[in-house]
Amino acid sequence: MGIVNYLKKSEKIQHVIILVMSYIIAMDIGGTQLRVASFVDGSNSPVTANRTPTRSGNEIILDRVISAIESVWSPKQVKALSVAWPGPLDPALGIVHSTPNIPGCDNFPLKSELEKRFKIPVFLENDANLAALGEWKYGIGQGFDDLIYFTISTGIGGGVISGGHLLSGSHGLAAELGHITVAPNGPVCPCGQRGHLEAVASGTAIARYVREGISSGRKSILSIEEYISARAVSQAARQGDELCLEAFNVAGTYLGQAMANFLHIFNPSMLIFGGGVSQSHDLLFPPMKKSMTELLMNSAYQKNLRLELAGLGDDAGLLGALALARQKLPIT
Repeated sequence: MGIVNYLKKSEKIQHVIILVMSYIIAMDIGGTQLRVASFVDGSNSPVTANRTPTRSGNEIILDRVISAIESVWSPKQVKALSVAWPGPLDPALGIVHSTPNIPGCDNFPLKSELEKRFKIPVFLENDANLAALGEWKYGIGQGFDDLIYFTISTGIGGGVISGGHLLSGSHGLAAELGHITVAPNGPVCPCGQRGHLEAVASGTAIARYVREGISSGRKSILSIEEYISARAVSQAARQGDELCLEAFNVAGTYLGQAMANFLHIFNPSMLIFGGGVSQSHDLLFPPMKKSMTELLMNSAYQKNLRLELAGLGDDAGLLGALALARQKLPIT
């Protein structure tokens, strides 16, 4: 066969392969950003990807979601859509119970609405659960079938892999790790309950601790007149600010209390920490480890235990959504 004819035949074969290739669209919806990407079978690198603000004026969230999906849709075959959503939901029924950061989503039938629009299977799961799945399948957690993933940022979320399975619970509401009670008489959590881990150890809680301290007369290089964020607190703490160091010590101590509880319940071999506040691990982890060690009933819970920073960064939820679809579909 001549080289020209060979090349022509090769181009035809490649064209046929592309035509029959199928895609999964994965979506990670956050309070501020909506990320979406299409993936071809056998690859974890997106073919097309896009990100857009979650909210825009008075546009309803469903329209934003549909527009984002259409931005990565192609005439080639899309066989499933998988969505990571923030907040409590029922993955089996595909109903979002509520989403504090996204108005208008109470008891919202997201799965049926998207299946009606796109005529393909739609899978839905909590974003922190899918971040755990993503880190286990494609990130730092590969090879560890018992792990816990935490995201510490504005709030605190998490997911649990136990015996190689994502724990979801009877109605998909399991592993709300930020909402265990660690300070019964503590601050009110954004969920409305008092003293949850999120209320005392999140980035929001760390910043609030400093603001309240300054308001009560404590000295700090930060000022109550300026916007105080967890990042600003960490920068001041590294400069020796006693109030800011104390804020991280308090948050870390509460985290250690929670970690001891989780080790007793799940006995994981790895704890993975993601989210912006985890980047201040030099301030947060020492008091966390101290508190955790003091509260464990036996040192055996720490045998070969690894504490790691998340490896996938912002892609954890997106790749977790991809992993979920690949688990649910017969052949991927």
